[in-house]
Amino acid sequence: MEKKVSVVIPNYNGIKLLAKNLPNVVKNCQSFEIIIVDDGSNDRSVEYVQEKFKKIKIFALGKNVGFAQAVNRGVEEAKGDLVLLLNSDVSPQSNFLNAALAYFKNNFSNQPIFAVGLADRSHEQDKIIVRGKGAANFTRGFVNHYATKPTKGETLWVSGGSGLFDRQKFLELGGFGPIFAPFYWEDIDLSFRAWKKGYKCLFEPNAKVDHFHEEGSIKMSKSPFFIKIVSYKNQFLFVWKNISDPLWLVQHILWFPYHLAKSLLTLDFAFLAGFFWAVLKLPILVFDYSQSTTYYPLSDREVLSKFAK
Repeated sequence: MEKKVSVVIPNYNGIKLLAKNLPNVVKNCQSFEIIIVDDGSNDRSVEYVQEKFKKIKIFALGKNVGFAQAVNRGVEEAKGDLVLLLNSDVSPQSNFLNAALAYFKNNFSNQPIFAVGLADRSHEQDKIIVRGKGAANFTRGFVNHYATKPTKGETLWVSGGSGLFDRQKFLELGGFGPIFAPFYWEDIDLSFRAWKKGYKCLFEPNAKVDHFHEEGSIKMSKSPFFIKIVSYKNQFLFVWKNISDPLWLVQHILWFPYHLAKSLLTLDFAFLAGFFWAVLKLPILVFDYSQSTTYYPLSDREVLSKFAK
């Protein structure tokens, strides 16, 4: 049976990006439901979509809640079996999804597919770099992620900006974590939990989209220093939220003085700001952990060992 697809695009003050990329989304997703979740924009994004793209569904949030909650709302409202997540700065190529859809037609019964990452042709200055496949290792007390060669196969995470997800499994795992707001690490967190659950994340190099990162809302509206703070904050939260291996947790604690001293010596104040911001989120993590009933058959080490260098 053919699986239905819904496209979910979160938007925050991206009227220029929508004007540039939405026509291509509509052209290449003609048989799909298209949903835009507006995350409290004040640039007439909602009015623009309503006037120019009447067949697109739009859900306007009352305030800016961040990437995770905006995407989660779109996935909840979606009618498709599969959800294609696209950022507003992404433009799909012709027949871009056929190769990714094929995986869900031949689903593995012993290890179901959670998501398939698209070949993200990132336009960076005068270069196009294909991204979308990644791995990570646990070193010096942290999970450190990195890009890998964009070849067909398993990936640690599927990007929330250009990925095809099984909607039921996305909802089953609780979606993107709002604790990572305003952005970054949500997709790594969710994909990591999917792997621990026994699901697979794959990368398909023939599913091509163009991604104009430099024009995205984060790069355009946030300073590099703020982005760095958020990255540090979420690196801490990822460990505190996901890592249960006792030895790794001990390493995380023992390596902290080293990282702290290094940040002071190098005047990396973003590290300190990110750490204290993460500490403020600890009560939420404790509450979420106490409420969690999720069982993960695979351990942290079993998952990351798949992607060890």
